[in-house]
Amino acid sequence: MEPNAPSSGRGPVIRYVVVLAIGYVFGAKAGRRRYEQLAGTYKAVTESPAAKAVIDAGRRKIADRVSPDPTLVTLTPIDSQTDVLQPEAMVKKDG
Repeated sequence: MEPNAPSSGRGPVIRYVVVLAIGYVFGAKAGRRRYEQLAGTYKAVTESPAAKAVIDAGRRKIADRVSPDPTLVTLTPIDSQTDVLQPEAMVKKDG
């Protein structure tokens, strides 16, 4: 192969496979006991009320940021049975 020849792109794939194989071997050597220890720790942390509150707050914050729906605010009622709603972003621009 020539020194300036373009690479076939196999290098990164081979490295990825090698890293996966090494991780598998080390993981298998750690054994079931270590897996159970890690799984138990994860379960204890994620099931605690404090962690659940933090996780839920984070999920809500992310959902609010990525939500395509605008937040609605109540405007002047037309009559006693009808409410008019407008996206919050438009209210901020007007006010």
